[in-house]
Amino acid sequence: MIALIKDYFRKPTPLEVIAAELAVAHLCKLEAETAVDYAVSVVRYNDTRIKRLEQHINNHKEQV
Repeated sequence: MIALIKDYFRKPTPLEVIAAELAVAHLCKLEAETAVDYAVSVVRYNDTRIKRLEQHINNHKEQV
């Protein structure tokens, strides 16, 4: 029990700090990649939407 308390309050080694920071960097990269996937899907959605709406405008102009 005392060893756990001592271990809790000790300063981490440089290697432990580097490993923890690397783990955080990997998680941040994964989150950013997820955001890219989402953004790409929003762009594709709006591209499709624009094409559809432009087609409706063209069809409406032809009918008038």
